[in-house]
Amino acid sequence: MTDYKAYKYTEEHEWVKKDGDNYYIGISLHAQDELGDIVFVEVPEVDDTIEKGDSFGSVESVKTVSELYAPVGGTVVSVNELLEDEPETLNQDPYEKGWICALTDVDEAAYNELLTYEQYEAFIAEA
Repeated sequence: MTDYKAYKYTEEHEWVKKDGDNYYIGISLHAQDELGDIVFVEVPEVDDTIEKGDSFGSVESVKTVSELYAPVGGTVVSVNELLEDEPETLNQDPYEKGWICALTDVDEAAYNELLTYEQYEAFIAEA
């Protein structure tokens, strides 16, 4: 079972999970609920450098297209190729199989500034 409380979150509904030197990025359960059925995911290229706050891709659902904004900056070391053929994975398993990309060379301080699970839940409740 996924430990959502170990993840960090943004007010744009992205999550970050640190695993060794890699920082995996995806969208929250709340985000995929709001989007509805996801039909396409645009991901960055491996070796791309992205800055915190930059758009690094998008998620298209039957309802809308939503930009993805980098919760932290770094270098893309891998992308989830499963999403190319199975974008609905973001609906089915947004925290494990539905990660979007992994970064390295991330500023630890920027990562630590992200919302905790409890802060994110409070943010959603207020929205």
